[in-house]
Amino acid sequence: MLAMTAWESIAANRAAPKVPPFEVRRAADPGLPAPTPLVFASPHSGRLYPDDMMAAAALDAIAIRRSEDAYVDELVGAGPALGAAMICANLARAYIDVNREAFELDQTMFADELPDFARSRTARVAAGLGAIARVVSEGQEIYARKLTFAEARTRIETAHAPYHAALSRLIGEAHSAHGYAILIDWHSMPAAAARVGGSACDIVLGDRFGAACAGLVTQRVEKELEAMGYRVARNAPYAGGYTTEHYGRPARRTHALQIEINRGLYLDETRLEPTEGFTRLQADLEALTRTLAAADWSGLK
Repeated sequence: MLAMTAWESIAANRAAPKVPPFEVRRAADPGLPAPTPLVFASPHSGRLYPDDMMAAAALDAIAIRRSEDAYVDELVGAGPALGAAMICANLARAYIDVNREAFELDQTMFADELPDFARSRTARVAAGLGAIARVVSEGQEIYARKLTFAEARTRIETAHAPYHAALSRLIGEAHSAHGYAILIDWHSMPAAAARVGGSACDIVLGDRFGAACAGLVTQRVEKELEAMGYRVARNAPYAGGYTTEHYGRPARRTHALQIEINRGLYLDETRLEPTEGFTRLQADLEALTRTLAAADWSGLK
């Protein structure tokens, strides 16, 4: 397995964040075919907050971390060793959310007018959770001042665009090697949000109600998780975000499934520290990955 950091397409005249925006971990050395059709993504587990963001923030370091899918990258970190290529965001989603359209921006956050191509009227923007978030998960305002569009463009060009370029390559490599690709976009959800029909669930599988991946994929993941004792729901309260919608093209043999994990299974949500449940969940997700990597997916061809 070869690990590498990615830092691509940064315009020389733009100030870049001081850390690589994401990390790519391949399951095979460059030049060798992808060993499985699996590609893992962890877009919201980044925990790096650049100085320019914190200088403009109204929240302290703990409060601003409430939107993180904390430690999800570590929960599924065995993926590359088991044959699943993996991309993980290093930058926090509050800085730039790569699970949004690039210019999904809230005009009220900016001192200057956004360009006409900005998408400022989406449901995610209305909730304060566009490509640059206005609030953290409790609804607290992140910024103490208005941002400029130049700041947003820098974040998009130095992090969002290269992340999706790298993810597209990983999916393309899997597709070229196997004739299809299976992208799993890993997330976690607050325990308070993990309720469906009045009862709590452990994991939500989002396939855009079947539009983003074949039923065979969703069913197999659901079956394996339920056999481990997890309560699994589909598409509620999360049906899949931008990544699932953008890349999930079953007719083109590219399948995308979002998996949301109840943070109550592994995380102290107040202190943002792993609990005793972390080890068991990590082992179960490793077992799930091993099963998916070895599965017969010929039905997707």
